[in-house]
Amino acid sequence: MPVAIITGASKGLGRELGTALAERGWDLVLNARTESVLAQTAKDLASYGTRVEALPGDVTDAAHRAALVAAARALGGVDLLVSNASALGAEPLVRLEDLAPDGLRRALEVNVVAALGLVQEALPLLRASSTGTVIAISSDAAAEAYETWGGYGASKAALDHLAAVLAVEEPDLWVWAVDPGDMATDLYTAAVPDDDDPRPAPRSVVPAFLRLLDERPASGRYGAPSLLEGR
Repeated sequence: MPVAIITGASKGLGRELGTALAERGWDLVLNARTESVLAQTAKDLASYGTRVEALPGDVTDAAHRAALVAAARALGGVDLLVSNASALGAEPLVRLEDLAPDGLRRALEVNVVAALGLVQEALPLLRASSTGTVIAISSDAAAEAYETWGGYGASKAALDHLAAVLAVEEPDLWVWAVDPGDMATDLYTAAVPDDDDPRPAPRSVVPAFLRLLDERPASGRYGAPSLLEGR
């Protein structure tokens, strides 16, 4: 069975992607920081009959990243790596004049440095897979200038660029940066707690990711809304 590593997998988009893959028979290695929530997610996903390894921890910890890859190796390898864990840099978001340098560093460490570190750790196994794939969860804020989204957007723009360069350097892999679009997630609530406009549930964008895995277009940056519309 194919094996996927998903970070930030205890809830939201990470959990929904894990559920969709479990339904398809994928074995999973899941990461999140909150042990109790991650354990429940792993139990729920294992009910599909797949093997699920849940490792609570912080992706900025090199030893934890190594443990995630070791767990995947024990399951058979790494066919898919999804970098979904994210940090905002400030909760709620603030204008750049008020963004603490430590907050920006945290966003860069989680969203960029840790994502690259995990790719580096998993690269031998990804290369060994006939369908080695890296998905970097991006954001509209990586490409557009929105007030208060500067630190988070800068980190996601950097992640996009790393993904683009990785695709050039590793032409035998599929490397996709994917903007999932607006979603009702805890991350968005933490970013803009006063915004109570309705947003799509994370599960609604999962078919876009499954389309990528099924059709395997060229490496690049994709938007879930466009994929859902068939473009």
